[in-house]
Order: sequence, then C-alpha cells, then structure tokens
Amino acid sequence: MPARPAPPALQSHLPEEATAAVIAWFDRSGRDLPWRHPDASAWSILVSEIMLQQTPVVRVLPRWQEWMRRWPAPADLAAAPTAEVLRAWDTLGYPRRALRLQECARVITEQHGGQVPRGLEALRALPGIGEYTAAAITAFAHHGRAAVADTNIRRVLVRTLDGHAHPGPALTAHQRALTAASLPEGREQSVRWNQAVMELGALVCTARAPRCEECPLRERHCRWFAAGRPEGTGAPARTQAFAGTDRQLRGQIMALLRKGPAGPEAIAALDPNDPERVRRCRGTLVADGLAVEIPQQPAAGAAGEAAGDTESADLAGGLRLP
Repeated sequence: MPARPAPPALQSHLPEEATAAVIAWFDRSGRDLPWRHPDASAWSILVSEIMLQQTPVVRVLPRWQEWMRRWPAPADLAAAPTAEVLRAWDTLGYPRRALRLQECARVITEQHGGQVPRGLEALRALPGIGEYTAAAITAFAHHGRAAVADTNIRRVLVRTLDGHAHPGPALTAHQRALTAASLPEGREQSVRWNQAVMELGALVCTARAPRCEECPLRERHCRWFAAGRPEGTGAPARTQAFAGTDRQLRGQIMALLRKGPAGPEAIAALDPNDPERVRRCRGTLVADGLAVEIPQQPAAGAAGEAAGDTESADLAGGLRLP
C-alpha cells in the first residue's frame, strides 16, 4: 500500500482541483457504455438507470441492447404485451421494475407527448422514478445540473470528506449536503463530475476491495486513506442470502412462466417439501401483477365447457404471465 499522506483539512466539499482530477481520471479510465454515448436518447438513459438498480453492468448491457432494439421509444414499450415485457426482462431480477418501466412508458406517451419530461418534479411524478433516478436522468439525459447521490458517489464522498469507510444503507441529510456542496457550478462540468465520481466509486473506491493505489484523490484529498483506511466507521451493505429465500422461489416461478403457462403441479414441484412457501410466493406474484391465476375448470358437463380442452384442464389452478 502507498505511504499515507497527512490527512487533509476537514471540509464540507471537495476543492476544484479534486474535481478536475476525478474528471481527468474518468476521461482516461471510464468504461465505454452505450447509454453514455452522445446519441443516446433520454428514454434509453432512463431505461438504463432502472435496469442498473441493484444489478451489475455486465448483466444489464445485453438486456438493455435488446430492449432498445425492440422498444426504442416509450410508445413502443407502452403498446407491448405485458407478458412479452416480462419475458424480455429475463433474469435481471426484481421484475416489478419491468412493470414500472412499462407504466412509466405509458405515462410518458399519454401525458408528455412521448418525450421524457424535464425537471425533477415532473420526473419524480413518473411511475418508478425516485429521488436518485430523477437526478440521474436530469444530469445524464438532459445535461442539467443536479446532485446525483447513488451509493458509489456517497461512498467516495464520505471517505474523502468524513474519513468514514462506508456511507450506510440510506441517504442521510448530511450526505445529501455533501453531494450538493461538491457539485461543480458549471452545468457541463457538473454532468462530467457526476459521471466521473460515480465511475470512481464503481471501479476503484469500491465497498469491499478498494484500489486506493489507482485513486486520483488518495494523495491530497482522502481523509479515510490518510487515516489508514479504518474499518470502525459504518459497515458495507450486507449481501443478503439468496438460496432458499422467497425471492429465489419467485424467480424460479417466473422462469417457468416465461416459457408458458404452468399448471399447479409444475409450480408445486419447485419446492415439494414446503407447499406453504410455494403458496405464499404464488400469492405475492399475483398481488404484484407479475402473474395471473388460471381459473379452475367447471365441473364436467357444465354449460360452456369446451370439449376436449385437456391442455386447459391440466393448467387449471396454475399461473400465467399477465
């Protein structure tokens, strides 16, 4: 590890030279991602931001490219069958994001003439768009000055300015103030800063294995590095266990439904030792709008029963995509 410099003076924001150093690092080392290209549409950037929530770039990139091929504008996604949208979401996880994206596309199409609206208030009124995503769209899609406070940016700022190892799971008022105070005044410079400091947190100033030797801030601007990288302040977000959870079983049911409607026996076979867990996960998928119950068949000979409908009989009481 490089020798530790003297700790920088306590301050509420990074100086201009630190901002310039991070942007220069980004110009050399930032990843070439298609949603960062000058010709990327505001809609494509919005889609990328939703997909990237709790999902790494390597998994998002092929799905994003496929979505942009199939649904390059909000009106395209708004008109798509919901079942196809969920199939195209594939294994990105947290599939309610796909439903929110389609709802968002419908609102943009119906209320904003098919154009992603400008302004934090208008963006936050869209389905599935919160504080961070609205700021990110403002900065990256509309090139506006906005304080973007994702986990990577918060980690860089609390390490450099506070000397703490981790920012904690939730955005605090103090961190919001650090983010706003560190934002450059110039509009274009602020956009570059948001991109650069986010990338620094994603690639170098990581939660569990930071590569301080590559960081442009370590020598003069990082209190955490100067203090010897203490671990006693904050804690990295815990990685939740996945095996055996309801989230895992919900994903398995969704994988089954992406292939087509599934009968109750096929669904129950996913966890034959815990039928209550299966029932619970079925119920939450239906409640979330991710699946639809296939009605039970009427008794034999009842009016309206379709003769020879053996496939529907096998599926009765099962699930299908909406």
